[in-house]
Amino acid sequence: MMAASKPVDPQSASGLPRWQLALLLGAPVALAVGAAYLWSRSGARETTRSKRNGERKTPEGSASPVQGQHGAPEPEQETASPLDRAQAAKNRGNKYFKAGKYEQAIQCYTEAISLCPTEQKSDLSTFYQNRAAAFEQQSKWAEVVEDCSRAVEMNPRYVKALFRRAKAQERLDKKKECLEDVTAVCILEAFQNQQSMLLADKVLKQLGKEKAKEKYKNREPLMPSPQFIKSYFSSFTDDIISQPLQKGEKKDEDKDKEGESAEVTESSGYLKAKQYMEEENYDKIISECTKEIESNGRYLAEALLLRATFYLLIGNASAAQPDLDHVINMQDASIKLRANALIKRGSMYMQQQQPQLSTQDFNMAAEIDSRNADVYHHRGQLKILLDQVEEAVADFDECILLRPDSALAQAQKCFALYRQAYTGNNPSQVQTAMTGFEDVIKKFPKCAEGYALYAQALTDQQQFGKADEMYDKCIELEPDNATTYVHKGLLQLQWKQDLDLGLDLISRAIEIDNKCDFAYETMGTIEVQRGNLDKAIDMFNKAINLAKSEMEMAHLYSLCDAAYAQTAVAQKYGLKPPTL
Repeated sequence: MMAASKPVDPQSASGLPRWQLALLLGAPVALAVGAAYLWSRSGARETTRSKRNGERKTPEGSASPVQGQHGAPEPEQETASPLDRAQAAKNRGNKYFKAGKYEQAIQCYTEAISLCPTEQKSDLSTFYQNRAAAFEQQSKWAEVVEDCSRAVEMNPRYVKALFRRAKAQERLDKKKECLEDVTAVCILEAFQNQQSMLLADKVLKQLGKEKAKEKYKNREPLMPSPQFIKSYFSSFTDDIISQPLQKGEKKDEDKDKEGESAEVTESSGYLKAKQYMEEENYDKIISECTKEIESNGRYLAEALLLRATFYLLIGNASAAQPDLDHVINMQDASIKLRANALIKRGSMYMQQQQPQLSTQDFNMAAEIDSRNADVYHHRGQLKILLDQVEEAVADFDECILLRPDSALAQAQKCFALYRQAYTGNNPSQVQTAMTGFEDVIKKFPKCAEGYALYAQALTDQQQFGKADEMYDKCIELEPDNATTYVHKGLLQLQWKQDLDLGLDLISRAIEIDNKCDFAYETMGTIEVQRGNLDKAIDMFNKAINLAKSEMEMAHLYSLCDAAYAQTAVAQKYGLKPPTL
């Protein structure tokens, strides 16, 4: 299984441009295989730029400045036109506003609105927007929305009014309306203004979390594809429950059969579950384990752990936890079983964004089974996610010491060192890491993980041809690994701008594994960039139904909501972001 089933960074690993609003949150990343499912996010960076990015608090002279209009002395009231008198009232309002006298400012802007001829839409929109700015200072959010709406009616591409209304909608907890307004602002500003980007990022995350919480709670459990399940178990070397039936577990007449699953005729639910494992008949495993548990059978601890593992695989952490707790607290159970349960519970906690509990479980696993390579392998992966690279490397080294043939640990150690050097902008260490990748693939030519991680590093370094060769090696070794085709498809977009080939490869991934959420998500982001928003939304919804965690589902809802918002903005204002 590929260690990074999704790009490490939306800019550097996939090399693709930021997918406008649909990818404000960044691409999700799983740096680990096996029990570790933690999705990191690269939200909008909280940097402060020049005056362009400052808070829009001040009123203004005009939505569309007119030569010679500003700074002129106030005209004589007797001879002034209605528009001149309105401008004079607005100028008085601006002075009051700057002095912090917002009630007087509102009175002046109201006078300007009443004096202004209705055909002077540009000026009227400015007066409404200025009054909205004063209402904003008084936290009168409904009035802000009302005045900004009047301003936008007269000037649909009025950025200040749209953004001010977006902020007020957020205060009124109208997230959908806020998102539509800030999406329009982002498009009008070509995604260059940090203030609007940050608000869009914030609202998308809030909407995603709210929707995912409700959906995930009521979702139908879904068994992942056989390829995913086998990849998951392949990341463990000391996992008793995933090993084939042992001789002692088979009936005598089955012991001489080679190449066949044992026919278990006794009443042990656990042994039947193990047989179903070998037959890849995964849907029956939980029910058979339940029989073993309810009968308090000989393999109680094993059945609890196997059932918990499949609960985790189908995304039912609340059902998995009591089983894991039970195994961990069984003092008479095998140390290997208890350590494995701690690894899986620790990874579950990490998925739930509880790193402290996760760290406690991994440390306890290391204490009770210090010679278990799996403990260090999986803890190393999670240390990467916590940005504790030195500790991650130390864990990978311990894993390699215990199991020198652990290709996964060696490949992931290289990747950890590479990411540290790359993000730290250290060219000499980057080159050392790249040489390390070469050593890993020479030493372990059958390890698809090594080629996959090396390909991501090569893509960072703009060595596209060689990265493509590495993905071909992955496909040769694991032709049923759908994520490799997605990565290769993304590479074609960056390297050759070959949209058709990229989409063909991602479609191939879906043919191989129609439960590959990464493929649907990637297809959705590409369709957003192409301007096919309805198709993008369909792809995101398919990915949502396949999400393996609430956190992942929240991210996918954010992408889907971004696409919905772009659709609404396109219909309202005729605004669309640039397309491929």
